[in-house]
Amino acid sequence: MPVGRVIATEAAVDLLAEITDEHGPVVFVQSGGCCDGSSPMCYRKGDYLIGMRDVKLGEVEGAEVWISAALFEIWKHSQMILDVGPGHGAGFSLDTGRGRCFLSKARVFTDAEWAELAAAEA
Repeated sequence: MPVGRVIATEAAVDLLAEITDEHGPVVFVQSGGCCDGSSPMCYRKGDYLIGMRDVKLGEVEGAEVWISAALFEIWKHSQMILDVGPGHGAGFSLDTGRGRCFLSKARVFTDAEWAELAAAEA
């Protein structure tokens, strides 16, 4: 199976299913900091305008995952792992108030994975 720029834990898939059951299709935007920290923000599809320079990392259960071009330059050698932890969510993210929230973790790609990604994206 090809390496992906984003994957999700079982807990993230479960929370995502709960949210999409309530709200329909969603998108994730990896926040770069400031007001919302560095949380992956979950919005109803169409409620967040994707910028021309934003980069699509991939999809989790059909939900697109986006990151700004500037933040992508920092993260491009890492795989984003969408996970869940205790908390209340941030801002207008649809995980707010559920007692658990999405969070992002990362791991650096191996040399072989990096070569595979580079070839696929060329």
